[in-house]
Amino acid sequence: MKIDTVTKNGISIAVISGEEVLIQDVSTALDLMATVKYETGVSRIVVPKETISEDFFCLSTRLAGEILQKFVNYDVKMAVIGDFSVYTSKSLKDFIYESNHGSDFYFVSDLQKGIDKLAAI
Repeated sequence: MKIDTVTKNGISIAVISGEEVLIQDVSTALDLMATVKYETGVSRIVVPKETISEDFFCLSTRLAGEILQKFVNYDVKMAVIGDFSVYTSKSLKDFIYESNHGSDFYFVSDLQKGIDKLAAI
């Protein structure tokens, strides 16, 4: 995992790169939050979709809801970048839609959109 920091509108954002799965469960999500906060001091994070377990995108596992709740509780904002059109679940599409209209967690197509979303809130 590589962590870079970018600043937009005076807001620092950690950009995670790499292809290893970093978020497999609630515990590893908390580890990622803690690592980013410790190494960069920021609480806004952009990650590639590939760094998140596919279980996250199967809402019946309840993993997505549990992880999002932790991010909200710890006041950490996140944008996940990738192609989400590969998922056909209506409930997942609704979840992504609702998340994108909130202020804590976003699903976007590219890095610039993720930075823009996190810098606007």
